[in-house]
Amino acid sequence: MQHSQHALSRGQLARRSGVNSETIRYYENVGLLSQPPRSSGGHRVYDQAQLSRLLFIKRCRELGFTLQEIRELLELVDGGNCTCAEVCNRATTHLEDLDARIRDLTNMRRVLQTMIGKCDGGLVPDCPLIAELFHV
Repeated sequence: MQHSQHALSRGQLARRSGVNSETIRYYENVGLLSQPPRSSGGHRVYDQAQLSRLLFIKRCRELGFTLQEIRELLELVDGGNCTCAEVCNRATTHLEDLDARIRDLTNMRRVLQTMIGKCDGGLVPDCPLIAELFHV
């Protein structure tokens, strides 16, 4: 394979995308990114399409999509018959999951705040916070 102006090494891909090289390798191993061709010297050579796909994956991760959800979105795109409605449905489902997690985290925070409020920070071995954690 000849190097073009747009050919990128894994290190260059990592710098351009802001994704760690080991994460890129992981995405290749789990099939989110295709294995790139190699140069005549045996080095991996990435192109702009792989950079775009990696940026898509990164953005999805930043929005809290799981790897499986990302895989499903990419399968829609790769299949070529993706509709905006399908993507919107998946995003709506993801938003509902996020809302549920936020409610759960808010409840956990409230319980933990209550538990911490029972502790006076004293030097005695009887800690109400530990007692509360053991309480079922």
